[in-house]
Amino acid sequence: MAEIAFPALRTYLARPRYGDGPAFINAMQNSKGLHHPWVAAPCDMAAWRRYIQRLERDNEEGFLVRRVGDRSICGVVNLNVITYEALCSAYLSYYAVEAHAGRGYMKEGLQQLIEMAFQRLGLHRLEANIQPDNLRSIRLVESLGFECEGYSPRYLMVNGKWRDHERWALLSDNT
Repeated sequence: MAEIAFPALRTYLARPRYGDGPAFINAMQNSKGLHHPWVAAPCDMAAWRRYIQRLERDNEEGFLVRRVGDRSICGVVNLNVITYEALCSAYLSYYAVEAHAGRGYMKEGLQQLIEMAFQRLGLHRLEANIQPDNLRSIRLVESLGFECEGYSPRYLMVNGKWRDHERWALLSDNT
């Protein structure tokens, strides 16, 4: 399945392809001000190739959030370290394109990804780890029903530095 569309939405999810690299890299380079220090998005072809190769693993899913009208890239949404059996969960990661930020496109993209995770993949839990000062991201997951479960000091290395994160989670039976 290459694309997933939901009726009446302004966005759809599309699996990234190698050929999307130049447009993606341009969008990410133009979004560094929005991303720093929260995320290190792929900004060159080598990083783009690593991202695409990572999505070939059985426990990774990733999509470009594209606008319906012109197919422009609005952001990225990923399910990372998808685990079944007793845990039945995944980590959620995402980042927007600055030119489209603040318009609700990422919320739509994440709603689509959440539905896929719970309905199609049968997951029970999604977790988003967010740096405490990233208020836009926190407001986004709160608007989707995520709840803060705790605090993890020096949890993830982002841009070469160990950074504190809050753990936000959404359960399938709470949607």
